[in-house]
Amino acid sequence: MTLATAAGSLPAQAEGERAPMVLEEIMVTATKRAASTQDIPVAVQALGESSLENLRVDVFNDYLLQLPGVSSGGSGPGQGTIYIRGLASTTPNLTTAGVAGLAPNVALYLDEQPVTQVGRNLDVYAADLNRIEVLPGSQGTLFGASSQAGTIRLITNKPSFNGFQASISGGVSFTKGGEMSEKLEAMVNVPVIEDKFAVRGVFFADVQGGYIDNVSGVRTAAESARFASSTPRPNGVPTTDGFQAGADFSGVRFLEARNEHLVEENFNDATYTGFRVSGLYDFAEDWSATLVHMRQRIDSEGVFFIDPELDDPENLSVERFSPDSTTDDFDTTALTVEGRVGALQMVYAGTYLNRDTEQTIDYTDYMFVGQYLPYYICDASVTYPGAAAPSGTCQAPDLYVGSTTETEVWTHELRFTTPEENPLRATFGGFYSSQTLVERNDFTYPGSINAESFTPGVYGWPQNGALPGSSVSDPTPRPLGVIFFNDITRTDKQLGFFGEVTYDISETLSVTAGARWHDVDVRLKGSANSSFFNFGGEDVNAFGTNLDTQFDGTQVINGVAVPKGAEAKGWVFKGNVSYRPNDDILLYVTYSEGYRPGLPNRPAGAGGGAVPAVVRTDEVTNYELGWKMDLFDGTVRFNGSAFYVDISDLQTTIFDPTVTNLFFSDNAADAEIKGVEGDINWMPDAVPGLMISGAFSILDAKVTKLVGASVAIAGPGEDLSYAPSFQGNLRARYVWDISDDFEAHVQPSLTYSASSFSDIVLINRAQQDSYFMMGMAFGVRNDKWSMEIFGENLTDERAQLNNNLVFDRERVSINRPRTFGMRFGVDF
Repeated sequence: MTLATAAGSLPAQAEGERAPMVLEEIMVTATKRAASTQDIPVAVQALGESSLENLRVDVFNDYLLQLPGVSSGGSGPGQGTIYIRGLASTTPNLTTAGVAGLAPNVALYLDEQPVTQVGRNLDVYAADLNRIEVLPGSQGTLFGASSQAGTIRLITNKPSFNGFQASISGGVSFTKGGEMSEKLEAMVNVPVIEDKFAVRGVFFADVQGGYIDNVSGVRTAAESARFASSTPRPNGVPTTDGFQAGADFSGVRFLEARNEHLVEENFNDATYTGFRVSGLYDFAEDWSATLVHMRQRIDSEGVFFIDPELDDPENLSVERFSPDSTTDDFDTTALTVEGRVGALQMVYAGTYLNRDTEQTIDYTDYMFVGQYLPYYICDASVTYPGAAAPSGTCQAPDLYVGSTTETEVWTHELRFTTPEENPLRATFGGFYSSQTLVERNDFTYPGSINAESFTPGVYGWPQNGALPGSSVSDPTPRPLGVIFFNDITRTDKQLGFFGEVTYDISETLSVTAGARWHDVDVRLKGSANSSFFNFGGEDVNAFGTNLDTQFDGTQVINGVAVPKGAEAKGWVFKGNVSYRPNDDILLYVTYSEGYRPGLPNRPAGAGGGAVPAVVRTDEVTNYELGWKMDLFDGTVRFNGSAFYVDISDLQTTIFDPTVTNLFFSDNAADAEIKGVEGDINWMPDAVPGLMISGAFSILDAKVTKLVGASVAIAGPGEDLSYAPSFQGNLRARYVWDISDDFEAHVQPSLTYSASSFSDIVLINRAQQDSYFMMGMAFGVRNDKWSMEIFGENLTDERAQLNNNLVFDRERVSINRPRTFGMRFGVDF
């Protein structure tokens, strides 16, 4: 379906007379052929260029708000995870950002380039985009792994031979209780050789002011899970009694972690900067090459979640005891060659992506679940087993993590299409990708340097280091205080061959059959280690893991031989029947399959064998009935679909210290999703210049069967996560002339989402409240420049985008409070 809005004014029919507005027809390549959204029997939510402009879409969360049925979890810029139609289990935490993370089940594309990544999707800034295409439902035949719930495609504007073009746009906005934000974007298009070679470039800088305060607080190890009795978590699920719960700690000196030096208002600011340059060269008849290079950097400070126990409507706040910062850089280069080989249209797309992230995260909250934490920051006399009246000193629990990732991705796709006018037509080709992710996480406990260790008379813990024989990227000993670390390389390789064939049985009836053979291999190597190892322990299963031995087929854990890696190999299929009774109505039914590869587990065999060595591939079967209708002489457009999704072995990520101190993954449950989604656009004849648009999603996403996960999962009949039972939006745009040269517009908008859950793992499961938001914009423009004033989130709603209970304390990621702003644009 399409979320079309009114296009800009068409050329005047007569001098001084503005042409009528029309429903925007968006050309998409959802089937890897260019076609109007109204002409393809595929569910497509599309935001065209004018819609993106009208809706002020810049970053990840902007366009998600406009797409019912599409939701996200995450905790800040560059850390979002996309979900479609409620096919979700959990949202990755910082320590599952890469090597231990599940592959996403929604594929993200930038033009022809898949930029899907484990743990952290690219947060691509929406500069100079032609459109955003969202393909809900399994797209496994054409788009491969990680497209089991759907595919999102960001399509950029290409260089044009039609003369010099340039534009500048920018704006400033003010957030209630927060800092000012400002942005600037510039584009230039230059035909270098007439009808042969053109270049297009875009630059952007967007400074997003903060709106969350880091407030003063105090922490001591006395609050550690080791010393605490069982209490209800915020979701009501009780915690586990600490190993030393009930002991007399009156003889223990607990040193305080204080954060006065970090107290700051509006500390969660973020800046997006970057550019994209592309060249289009027609080097022969029917042959062209497009080369695109993009670079983007995100710099953010602070965190984008609050502590609801500290919160009041006027002051969004959290307590952090170490600096939080993220730098996220990526460069990508893509070459697309298009041409004709006989009757076949050929497309080759080859891409390279390099991404580097550096992150420092306050880890003090870990104390609320880390039963072993006092071993490392308290004197041995405090944690000595069985001591009824411990004595000694516990250092301050100001913990932090330093995390770096280095990612390289190569992809190649070669495909062919037969002529569109033939009654029998086909799309077929091959795909290969190779992704290498190197991740280093240093979990630093500064208090461990001064704490008395288990060895009598020896103070402080020794430097941590890699397990012998492991293939780490940094073999040097870690700095003092690094109690745990990960230095792991993950490789994901995918090979696939695909094809779809469509046959027109008659002028009104067509059938399509598609298939894809795939072979995906996921492997780990490196070391995950505890400094406890350096006291002479050799039990790598308990205190560390040499993944080189674990995943070369030689390691035996709890009597079980661990396989080399995780592999997904086999076929997925698609079938479609479409019926067009007339030019204005298209009906279709679709059967499609999707898959997501599994992965090896770092702590395989932990928890008495509870952690599986390898997580199984989860699989999806999608059944869909869809319709596309242009009604009442083209003044009403109603697109929609009803669907049923069957899910087997749904994967999830788990943190449960009673099993292991490392995050791990498991197959949680079978599930089913029933739903209806649609959008309607209406241009009433009685009010020229008015466009009313609405969209909705209704979901019933339930667990149907537990499949033996190592921890308690939401039971049969309970909701999946990130699956609101209803989401919808409604907006109107009214455009009128105010002079011969100028037109004005006003655009109110409403957005609503029902409540949802944040996880299917019971200890981490929290309910996220429903929300309702309003927006308003008013502007004027002519053929050269435009100006608009706008208000967003006028209801000042605290929309809960992600609710994290991983450390037994509620941390809620929220939207930006009420914001007013002004923006401008100039075309040259």
